[in-house]
Amino acid sequence: MNVTEKRLTVLGSTGSVGVSTLDVVRKNPQFSIHALTANTNHQLMTQQCLEFAPAYAVMTDADAAQQLRQALQSAGSETVVLGGVEAQSQVASAPEVDAVMAAIVGAVGMLPALAAASSGKLVLLANKEALVMAGELFMQAARESQATILPIDSEHNAIFQCLPASAQQGEAKLLKAGIRKVILTASGGPFLNADTSQLDRVTPEQACKHPNWSMGRKISVDSATMMNKGLEFIEACYLFDLDPDRVDVLVHPQSIVHSMVEYEDGSVLAQLGSPDMRVPIAHALGWPSRISSGASFLDLAAGPDLQFMRPDMTRFPCLELGIEAAKRGGASPAVLNAANEVAVAAFLGRRVAFTDISRIIAATLEQITCRGPVSLAMIQEMDTQARSVAGELVATLQRRSRTA
Repeated sequence: MNVTEKRLTVLGSTGSVGVSTLDVVRKNPQFSIHALTANTNHQLMTQQCLEFAPAYAVMTDADAAQQLRQALQSAGSETVVLGGVEAQSQVASAPEVDAVMAAIVGAVGMLPALAAASSGKLVLLANKEALVMAGELFMQAARESQATILPIDSEHNAIFQCLPASAQQGEAKLLKAGIRKVILTASGGPFLNADTSQLDRVTPEQACKHPNWSMGRKISVDSATMMNKGLEFIEACYLFDLDPDRVDVLVHPQSIVHSMVEYEDGSVLAQLGSPDMRVPIAHALGWPSRISSGASFLDLAAGPDLQFMRPDMTRFPCLELGIEAAKRGGASPAVLNAANEVAVAAFLGRRVAFTDISRIIAATLEQITCRGPVSLAMIQEMDTQARSVAGELVATLQRRSRTA
């Protein structure tokens, strides 16, 4: 099947989604790479540049940029190395670029993703924070520039695939298309059936050992707390222009059904696939055609029975916090995200307990008055305030732990 040639910028090429994206590109020569960006992993970036020969490579860390520059010069590469955060937005909005894979993890990925959307690109959105922090501004920028936003998170990509063609093209509101609600599925992570009285003793290694998916450490912890589903709940509201009461969550431990759409006539459409990020990546890269992903095909007859259950909010308070932030709106999602990033980093650094993550987020939300984010500057201000408050809470918990 013929697919229009696309020239790509991959934001976050050394992360798990970025690596998977390049694997799909490797199997589909109709795609070429304009730019790759990363933070500090200059070793992997060197390998990627030598294989894919991008015009530009960006390292936000100055030392890493210099290391990459020297390595590529020694190898005779013509790739131009740029440094700094601003360069990410530059290569995301470059006129030569057709599509941008926005795969930087965390709030630092918001601005380059927004630059791509504001430039009218085909944006393959794997960065949750662009929508969680600035959903209204991001979607407004996409509308004004006529950018196309294709979700890469397996759940939102599944919902997109289950929509009628008119809604995929942005020509029809979901409610007018007869859609009653969308249903996000969640694996439940590694602690779905764990003794809740033991969760305060969980180690970072245990939290990062996901039963189905291979992901980065921060996202793995978000899966273990189910904050990832809270963030995805917020994303779904913005992506599909839905009120929170039209978004639901079900725990599905097998990670085979990636999400569902329920229609007014009682029909429920589901998208199934292997738990492999190359599936949604290939769908978005090839859309509206289909291309090879390299992922394994499902054998439903040999696979496990499929289970679905309501999430236990006492076990997963982070999910409840995410849903509540979506209902509050305004700057609440940005505050939630910032506090979560600080808390997860502290847990991975063994400075707080696993169960402290939700406590830090809840306390941060209580302390900050969430005004409506009418501008990007206001969102960034609330993000800064939330990180400061959450950092103080981390320090307080550490002091208590040392004196206990």
